[in-house]
Amino acid sequence: KKTNNNQTAAIIFSSGSEGTPKGVELTHSNVMANVKQTATVCNVIVSDVMLGVLPLFHSFGLTTSTLMPLLVGCPLICHADPTDAPKIGKLVCQHKVTVMYGTSTFFNLYVRNRKCLAEMFASLRIIIAGAEKLSDKVRTEFKLKFNKDIFEGYGTTELSPVAGCNLPNIIDSNDMHVQVSNKINTVGLPLPGSAYKIVDPNTLETLPTGEDGLILVSGPQIMKGYLNNPEKTQSVIHEDTDARWYKTGDKGHLDSDGFLTIVDRYSRFAKVAGEMISLGAVEERILERLSLENAEVIAVAVPNDKKGEVIYLVHNTPMPADELKQHLIEFKLDNLMLPHGYLRVENIPKLGTGKKDYSSAKKSVLESIGKPK
Repeated sequence: KKTNNNQTAAIIFSSGSEGTPKGVELTHSNVMANVKQTATVCNVIVSDVMLGVLPLFHSFGLTTSTLMPLLVGCPLICHADPTDAPKIGKLVCQHKVTVMYGTSTFFNLYVRNRKCLAEMFASLRIIIAGAEKLSDKVRTEFKLKFNKDIFEGYGTTELSPVAGCNLPNIIDSNDMHVQVSNKINTVGLPLPGSAYKIVDPNTLETLPTGEDGLILVSGPQIMKGYLNNPEKTQSVIHEDTDARWYKTGDKGHLDSDGFLTIVDRYSRFAKVAGEMISLGAVEERILERLSLENAEVIAVAVPNDKKGEVIYLVHNTPMPADELKQHLIEFKLDNLMLPHGYLRVENIPKLGTGKKDYSSAKKSVLESIGKPK
């Protein structure tokens, strides 16, 4: 029986890091297209060896590190636990793995683990990070320890999941011209057959180059829709004369070369005294100033009668709230970014994919201050 390429091939539930997970219907065409797009730019061929450690319930793990090697025809080395750094290092070394996909959280574990040796990763030719923002600290320390670059990509479950990524720069030996395919702190160029567009979030009018706005993505990898939720599907799909676009909910801008920079999720801004403050930026600034090994933080926005919203910091450091606040004041953290309150936890809440669980963190803060959830 002939397969209808527009039939649902997989239903992947979104991470739920900011709310209730949604069932995302991906068609055979969606998945096949994204496999071909990603394999093309990463030059994955039958002689490669790929590591498969990302969970199958996550579209990043299903498409890139499971279905891609099977469809390309290259060997796939699997391990069920992406946090098992020593075992992963051994597998990469023993099987001469050449391609690895992962997350900033997992790469950080490999950097931190003393049993994960630099020589173990010698065979890797390309390493792509996705699913969450790649930490500058992780990128730098991974390079120092393993002498390997991590290239940051971008995507969502609704995009099967890859929209674009950075890649190694290539030099033309004839004229010594460098094809720039990697810019630090961007998520790279769109995949072949895809496009980015930055629009005003209210009017959907295209914004000038360099101006922040809502990120739209077009391409064959855009989902069929949300499971049993046509209204929600309609709210995130925009069709114009050019293409069918997915409204990502992310805020960012394009540079003159077409590289995409993400500022934050629109849902991850706090409106403090009328000013829009990126919670992701708050987390970055605080970690820069703390400089504590294994420190992790989550900033959340909480309603406040006087300021509209205030920022609370969930953290795993041993510092008492007063000491932590004074430390940040001494290091001249911007007043608007200075947390209103602090909640210390033993472990920062995480999802199965390794991503931070912002929804659980906010619930914990609201419970701690006695506000309704």
